[in-house]
Amino acid sequence: MDNSIEFLEIEKDSGMESVTSSKDETPERKNEIIEATDEYEDEPDETLGERLWGLTEMFPDPVRNVTESAVDLSVRTVVSLYKFACASSWIFFTSSMILFAPVLFETERAQMEEMQKSQQKQVLLGTGPTSNMPPIPR
Repeated sequence: MDNSIEFLEIEKDSGMESVTSSKDETPERKNEIIEATDEYEDEPDETLGERLWGLTEMFPDPVRNVTESAVDLSVRTVVSLYKFACASSWIFFTSSMILFAPVLFETERAQMEEMQKSQQKQVLLGTGPTSNMPPIPR
């Protein structure tokens, strides 16, 4: 343990508490400081939300109202843009499926008919690619 221990001095300024370190303390003052810090150890720490809510009191009402309006407008804008993006993408993809799916099915059907005709031609005429299999003996 280090022999040079810094003690904390709690100063009270208009209800606000600030902590500073000092090394030049009398023993009585050190005991007072230790007792004062022990009192505040039992209190739970503030959350970020609680601290921000406490900071709102230091701003005047017009500043708070403008900030609230700006945040509200931003949230509404983001939500409406999200809804618009969802709706427009739904319309785009469903319309493309309705317009292009029949074309794809028709080209696939035409290719299948072409393949069937070529296979039928090979069977009837006996022409086609030569296979690597040996002829079957009769």
